[in-house]
Amino acid sequence: MIGVLLGTRPEIIKMSPVIRECERRGLDYFIIHTGQHYSYEMDRLFFEELDLPDPDYSLDVGSGTHAAQTAGIMTGVEDVLTKESPEIVLVQGDTNTVMAGALAASKLHVRVGHIEAGLRSFNRWMPEEINRVVTDHISDYLFAPTENARENLLNEGISDRKICVTGNTIVDAVYQNLEIAKRKVSVLKDLDLEPREYFLVTAHRQENVDNRARLKEILKGLEGVQKEFSMPVVFPVHPRTEKRIKELGIGVDGLNLTKPFGFLEFLQLESQARLVLTDSGGVQEETCVLGVPCATMRYDTERPETLDVGSNILVGADSGKILAGVRSIATWKSDWKNPYGDGIAGKMIVMVCAAARSR
Repeated sequence: MIGVLLGTRPEIIKMSPVIRECERRGLDYFIIHTGQHYSYEMDRLFFEELDLPDPDYSLDVGSGTHAAQTAGIMTGVEDVLTKESPEIVLVQGDTNTVMAGALAASKLHVRVGHIEAGLRSFNRWMPEEINRVVTDHISDYLFAPTENARENLLNEGISDRKICVTGNTIVDAVYQNLEIAKRKVSVLKDLDLEPREYFLVTAHRQENVDNRARLKEILKGLEGVQKEFSMPVVFPVHPRTEKRIKELGIGVDGLNLTKPFGFLEFLQLESQARLVLTDSGGVQEETCVLGVPCATMRYDTERPETLDVGSNILVGADSGKILAGVRSIATWKSDWKNPYGDGIAGKMIVMVCAAARSR
C-alpha cells in the first residue's frame, strides 16, 4: 500500500500525476490531506477541478506557528499510518506537511519517498530550505527532478543508490491539466483579456508579504509596470497577502486585484500571459514549461535551471529592479529548452514505488 501525503494546493497539483498513475495501475493507495493552509472543504474545489478522488483522511491542521503546525501534522499522520501500515509514504516539495509527514513515517519505520528532492536555495533563513534538507536526509527514495538536484544530494553525502532522476511532475501536471482546462474554463473571456496582452502576478512568501518595506516596494514596482506598458496587471491576491496589505495600510493603484483562482483558471491565465511576476517556486517551473517569461521577485531561487535555460530572471523586491527586469524580458522569445523532463515523472515514481512494495 502507498500513502500519498499532501497539505497545500501546489502539492495537490504536483501529486495529481502520481495519483492518476496509481488509479491507472489499480494500485492500493490512500490520500491524507493535512489542511496545512486551508481546510479540506476549501481545497475540495481543487480535487474536483482536477478530476481527482477525495482524500481518505482530512486532518484539518490549519495554520499556526511552525512548531505547532509540525506537531499537529505529525500526530495526525502517525495515527493514520499506524492504522493503514503502508509500505511507503510519498511526500512532495518543501512544506511543513512534507517534513512532518516524513518524520512521522520514518519514526514508524515506514519508507519515505520524497518527490522533488534535492532542491536547494542555500538560504537557511527560508523555512522551506530547512524542510527540504531534513526531508531529504531521512527519505529512503529521493525522486530528483534534475541532474542539478541529484548533484546537490550527492554533495551532502546521500547515497546515489537512493536517488532517481525522474523529471518534475509539474510537467506532467501542466500537460494533463491544460487539457482539462480547455474543457472546463474560459477565464480570459471572463476577464476580457487578450492573449499576450496582460501581465500575471503572484506574491505570497513570508519574506515578501510580512515585511512592510518589501511589500510596498513590490506593489510600487507592479504599479510602474502597469503605467509603462499600459497593459492589465492581473494580481490574484493570496489571502495572506490581502491580509498584510490591509494590516499595513498600503495603497494599491492601477492593479487588477482579483480573488484567488482555481488551478485550471490560473493555468489558463499563466499560459497566455505576456510574462509572469512571482515569488513562487512552482510558478517559476510552470512558466518555464509553458514557454512564458518569468520575473521572480526574490534574491535567490531553488530552481536555478530556469535561470540557466533563460526562462526566468531574479528581480528581488526593489521597485526599480522589478521594472527594469520586466523591460528586459517583455520581448523575450520562448525558445528555451524545458529542463524538467518529458512528462513521465509520475509514471517513473509510481513504477519505483510498485517495485519497492514487492521487496
